[in-house]
Amino acid sequence: MLEALILVVFPFCMLFAAVSDLLSMTIANKVSVILIAGFAVIAPLTGMDWASYGWHFAAAGTVLAFTFLMFAIGGMGGGDAKLMAATALWMGFNLNLISYLVASAFIGGLLTLMILSYRKSPFAMLTGNNMFLRHFADPTAGVPYGIALGIGALISYPDSPLMQWAIARLSGH
Repeated sequence: MLEALILVVFPFCMLFAAVSDLLSMTIANKVSVILIAGFAVIAPLTGMDWASYGWHFAAAGTVLAFTFLMFAIGGMGGGDAKLMAATALWMGFNLNLISYLVASAFIGGLLTLMILSYRKSPFAMLTGNNMFLRHFADPTAGVPYGIALGIGALISYPDSPLMQWAIARLSGH
């Protein structure tokens, strides 16, 4: 049962955040709340020691401090900032967190370049009313970075401590 929660909760929240940001340019607070509450309950049940548990929260706090600063200066949206911090909680203060941040930044850069190219293309006028493309076509809209954060998280998640624990349990190790 615990393994199923680890395999479902985090990936579902990341997919939900990405699709939500795509469609509405918002990431609901409930996504971050579910991620935080889910980790807070699940991690101790896996036998994670309290020091490691604390380091996971330190990772989230560090990322939240940085992303809050970025939000305050207009460099990122509030939903993105909260989602990054909640994701950092699941990744922990380790190389997996760096992997997540690098993957998300790389994907976010590609996404931004693609959106800027699309906005300048004739296709933006033809497809700009499509529910999936309307924010991409709008030159006044920002970039739905939750898409990059969700993809980066899903790429990095298999190497996270909780996922490694679940895989080991499911494989009988």
